[in-house]
Amino acid sequence: MKLWLALLISLGVFTSADAQYPAKPVTLVIPFAAGGDSDLSGRLLAQHAAKYLNNASFVPLNRVGASGSIGTMSVRTAAPDGYTLLIARIATHAIFPALESKSPYKWNEFTMLSLLELNPYICVVKADSQIRTVQDLNAAIRKDPGKLNFSTAGAGTSQNMASQYMMSLAGLKPDAAIGIHYKGGGEVTTAVLGGQVQFACNNATTLVSQIRAGALRGLFVTTPERLAEVPDVPTAREAGVPGMEKVVGWTALMGPPGMPKEVIERWTAALAAVSKDPEWLAGIARIGGIPAIRSPADTERYVHEQFDLYDKLITTLGIRQ
Repeated sequence: MKLWLALLISLGVFTSADAQYPAKPVTLVIPFAAGGDSDLSGRLLAQHAAKYLNNASFVPLNRVGASGSIGTMSVRTAAPDGYTLLIARIATHAIFPALESKSPYKWNEFTMLSLLELNPYICVVKADSQIRTVQDLNAAIRKDPGKLNFSTAGAGTSQNMASQYMMSLAGLKPDAAIGIHYKGGGEVTTAVLGGQVQFACNNATTLVSQIRAGALRGLFVTTPERLAEVPDVPTAREAGVPGMEKVVGWTALMGPPGMPKEVIERWTAALAAVSKDPEWLAGIARIGGIPAIRSPADTERYVHEQFDLYDKLITTLGIRQ
């Protein structure tokens, strides 16, 4: 085996560094704080990918700040040897590059390895609301423009984009309902519960318990199939807004530009095995995700589609910074 490996190296099929990969710990840069979707997804990957990469060691590293761009740029400028990788999110590669005219990086300046998981959104109203369907909601907004409010975690966040995209699909103007900005996803949900706003679109994991408890009514979930946790909530397609299937959170694995082909192929094979690992699948379910491992080419295509979606929406809203 050693002679065969040496022959491959001597022929230039791959370098000795590639042949040993990973020969040292791999740093997984997580550009957001501990406990969030990217952090949970990244640590779960580190736990289960090791057994398919020669029992490699992984070092999850939270490098937070500037909407995830600080950690993202640290990977963009890292050596392309596969030892510094990024747990990317919709915020870092779809919304931030579209929102910031002076973004220090472009969405496609990375080596795409794979999507990891999707995080569906649910659009909700308070359970005692007279609004029972998305058509009811659109009609109420259309009847009294500017009267209804929705909660978001900020102008450039996915919560704001989801509600705005829903209104755009109905032909409503951006100011037909007013976005009220809060500090985070938890407060977005609390604002609906407290009656400060009439509706919101938020990550499903923050809403499921309130829907199950009967405090919130789900108008639809942005997945092709209903969620087992809230089986009475229709899908976007069932609710008559199939375009909302595009609105999901997601996590992906990326590296610096120019990573060696052999390292990419090792990750592709390892992730294919991870996608069938019962423990990883169970872990993704626990954190409220939907498994979504894909090829590098399919991942790049998906991220491109997501960037284009938010680039057009941000242009329409006039909130590019």
